[in-house]
Amino acid sequence: MMEKKVTWLELFYDLLFVAAVSKAGHVLLHAEHGVISFEYLMKFVLIFIPVWWAWVGQTLFINRYGQDIFIHRVFLILQLLSILVMTASLSVDFDQYYLPFFAGYIGSRALTAIQYFMIHNSKSEHQQKAARYLGLCFIIGILISTGSLFFDSWLRYAILYVGIAVDIILPLIGRKNLVKVPIHTHHLLERFALFTLILLGESVVSIIAVLQMDHWDVQSVLFAAFTSLFVIAMWWQYFDNVEKKVSKEIQTAGQAIIYGHLFIYISMSMIAASIQLLYLDKLNYGFMLAFVFGSVLLYFMSTSLVFHRYRHAHLRLRPRHLVLMLGIMAAFVLVDLIYRVPNYAIVGENMVFFLVYAKLTT
Repeated sequence: MMEKKVTWLELFYDLLFVAAVSKAGHVLLHAEHGVISFEYLMKFVLIFIPVWWAWVGQTLFINRYGQDIFIHRVFLILQLLSILVMTASLSVDFDQYYLPFFAGYIGSRALTAIQYFMIHNSKSEHQQKAARYLGLCFIIGILISTGSLFFDSWLRYAILYVGIAVDIILPLIGRKNLVKVPIHTHHLLERFALFTLILLGESVVSIIAVLQMDHWDVQSVLFAAFTSLFVIAMWWQYFDNVEKKVSKEIQTAGQAIIYGHLFIYISMSMIAASIQLLYLDKLNYGFMLAFVFGSVLLYFMSTSLVFHRYRHAHLRLRPRHLVLMLGIMAAFVLVDLIYRVPNYAIVGENMVFFLVYAKLTT
């Protein structure tokens, strides 16, 4: 299969998602009475999933069928405008901004569906069949979500997200059609790695917010130093795996990469938020431990599963590695439950965890 390269327009397209990801992550900073309420945790997830899925939809079309030609550039520019409207309307106040959010998100999905139905008959039968199936998936999801416009209560959001859920699940059901038109693995891994950089940027922004605090002492310096090494270790672990340890020749439907990265990205947003919340001491101790170590555990498990599928067989992690990493985390949590440790120590523990994880996997 001919290698596919990321275009400059794709990179420009990603820029809009910097703001979208930032808006979603800031929902997690709404801590009240020492906890992030279930309401705000759910709002974060409900904002993040459409952002991720809108990006995935166009990225996968480009991966399988996209060319750097005039008509595809026009569609991607129209996508940019739809995403711009959607991003501008992202808010915890869903009711006030629902219509522009709906128009932006559904507009993006409709444009991609049209592109699938426009696949030329010069393509192979398998390519045409996969394109029609994916276009139909999008249309079904759009039609269900459009029903939300007829309701004003919580039913509006239930119907909207049922449509999104159907849109997400149908490609999994139709996997037998999609594996016959495998993704360009190198291109897809590169695209998801670029989106990962956006999420890492959120952690860097959190570090900068900490560095801009007026009060400085030994604990603040240690917190900033440990956090910086923590984020660098995350970068090291992820990108060394993408660059050196995975096979770019594997031909699959790419669903482990696609769906696994949802959990990677959610965990990275949680980690970015936890940096600021830890430093500002906005969470009570028990919730803080659960949130911080829970986000790190989610990142560890999701990256392990995604990369295991694509790593060269002789480089795959063994069960003893999983036991080692989980044992390190369990030991840190146990110590923190027995002894109340300061925030810089918790960050230091996660720094050590990620340094070991990076060394072990790279």
